[in-house]
Amino acid sequence: MLIFSDTNMKIKFQLNQLSAVSDDVKKNINKNIVLISGEMGAGKTTLIKEILKSMNVIDNVSSPTFSIINEYNTSKGDLIYHMDLYRIKSMNELDSIGLHEYLQSGNMCILEWGEMIESIIESEFNKFVITKEDELRIIEKIK
Repeated sequence: MLIFSDTNMKIKFQLNQLSAVSDDVKKNINKNIVLISGEMGAGKTTLIKEILKSMNVIDNVSSPTFSIINEYNTSKGDLIYHMDLYRIKSMNELDSIGLHEYLQSGNMCILEWGEMIESIIESEFNKFVITKEDELRIIEKIK
């Protein structure tokens, strides 16, 4: 079940519709920095994997939960950074991984748990929030 709002993108869906939903999310990405927020188990990583697949990533896509940052190549030779900030405990850790350099690289940066750095991002960004509603998910573009 897909439902679109006229003002912002808002989609209600079942997990088996994730591939179609990821195409709609991709169409609504118009910045190089993309924050994906939502509670644990909402489907952030799974959604990002589908988005990366639709962006023609040629590398094996895996969760960056422990590595914090994964770098992927596309068939066009572009770089995409996928970051998972769940394990970051302080802003000093962000400096040590070179977060600002990644964000200022001009390459696509997709961040899970990005709400924790929203206030320090100096560039414009897109933000999507996934919520769970029983067996359904709702994804909404906030920014």
